[in-house]
Amino acid sequence: MFIYTTKACMVKMSNIVPHEHKLTRADRTAIKNHHPVVIWFTGLSGSGKSTIANALEERLNRVHHTHTYLLDGDNIRTGLNAGLGFAEEDRQENIRRIGEVTKLFYDAGLIVITAFISPFRRDRQRVEELLPAGAFMEILIDCPLEICEQRDPKGLYLKARAGQIGEFTGITSPYEAPLAPAITLASHEYTVEQCVDQLINYMLQKGIIPPLPDTQI
Repeated sequence: MFIYTTKACMVKMSNIVPHEHKLTRADRTAIKNHHPVVIWFTGLSGSGKSTIANALEERLNRVHHTHTYLLDGDNIRTGLNAGLGFAEEDRQENIRRIGEVTKLFYDAGLIVITAFISPFRRDRQRVEELLPAGAFMEILIDCPLEICEQRDPKGLYLKARAGQIGEFTGITSPYEAPLAPAITLASHEYTVEQCVDQLINYMLQKGIIPPLPDTQI
């Protein structure tokens, strides 16, 4: 198991004994209309991760009445991870913290949706290893770099090309796509709603959410 910490912190951790809760994940899940899962969107900046993640959460809430929580890259960096930069070690710690948060929300019985570039395979794998087998649903938002640059909703690619942003994924820092994602969504070929349809159908097939009675999605 990977632990991002100092020697002093490890000594302190040796004196920590986690409290065993009376309620289990199974208890929390039993009162919900779905099974918990972590849906991890990964892809380049501008590929559509946050847009699709938001649309998926809205559909799950409005139509399927599930308990969800969405964690988004920029939102997390304005709070929990506000002190982290974009050097490789900071990105590693960013995803490590997010992984621990997703583990807690998963244990609460929620459908946890995340939207992070999370460019390195080893970091995503460490998150998966925190969870039970089958609980990590890795989704690749596959969009060509040139289209992401054309979209450039935050103007980040322009700044990266101008040298104003260092360690920018796809330009000056690598992106390692998943080798075997649960689903690959070509966000430049399908509408947001079509991408959500693919995700919902997959979740239905896996029994994560129950089918809607007499309703076509």
